[in-house]
Parts: sequence; structure tokens; C-alpha cells
Amino acid sequence: MASVRWGAARRREHAARQAEFTAFVEATAPGLRRTAYLLCRDWHLAQDLTQTTFARMYASWGRIRHTTNPQAYSCRVLMNVVFDQNRRRSAAEVVLAELPEAAQHRSDDTTELHVALLQALATLPLRDQAIVVLRHWEDQSVETVASALGVSVSVVKMRNARALTKLRALLGRDFVRI
Repeated sequence: MASVRWGAARRREHAARQAEFTAFVEATAPGLRRTAYLLCRDWHLAQDLTQTTFARMYASWGRIRHTTNPQAYSCRVLMNVVFDQNRRRSAAEVVLAELPEAAQHRSDDTTELHVALLQALATLPLRDQAIVVLRHWEDQSVETVASALGVSVSVVKMRNARALTKLRALLGRDFVRI
């Protein structure tokens, strides 16, 4: 009789943990997918990277759900997944924002601004891209970015300053100040 009660309690605990993880995924998926996109400039790859992040988190959800900040932990896992994917990617692979044969430009200034920013961002090393995206797009603190990337605060500050200087040089004086 005790084993029946024990089994029911374990099922309820498992169901509660599943519901908690599902709620976490629903709340954080859009932000993680956007961050992944800004680093890889491919929505399909960003979706794959986000799913890999959640799969890795699910494997250890029982351990991390109460002991750490799941939001910060997910950002750290995503950065590791992005860096792993970048190391595996072939050097011959080229990601383009548009298909070369169907180059139709919209006259919309926001589209041109978006493309110019993504192209300039793509010239930075991946770790610098991650720092700029997390600091300025996701509006995270220096300490949070350092924790997510596993580097010191001074490294984040130094690389951020250098990356912004390079972006300003690429985008020119007429561009809105970053």
C-alpha cells in the first residue's frame, strides 16, 4: 500500500516539474531565439540552437530549477551551444540575409538599418558579437554577461569597448550612435 502512495507522489512531483519546465520554456523561448538569431543571422538555425539549449536544460532541470537563476543559466547554455556550433560549422558555409538572385530592396529605412547593423555585427568575432548582443540588445549588466560567457567583468568591458569602436568605424559618423 505504501508503494502505491509513493508512486502516486512521484507521478505528481514529475507532473509538477514538467509543468514548471513548460512554463519556463514558454516564457523564455522568444528571447533566447532572438539572441541566437542575432548571433547566427539564421532563424532556422536560431530555432535549432534554442531547442538544443532547452534539451540540455531539461536533462538537469531537477538540479537547476531551485538552485540557480534559470534565466541566466539558459543564457549561459545558449552561449555554449552557439560557440559549439560555430566550432563545428564548415568554413566554406556562408550565411546570407537574402538570396542573391532575388535581391529586392525595400525602401523602408528600418530594414536598411537592420541589415546594416547585422552586417556590421557579423564582422566581429563570435564572442564579441555575444557581448554586444547581450549588453546592448538584451540590456544585461556587465556582471550578467560575464557570468553567461564565463569570463571576467574586465574582459566584457574591454571587448565591448573594442567591438563598439569597430562597429562605429564600420557604420560611419552619420550612423546613429551606438
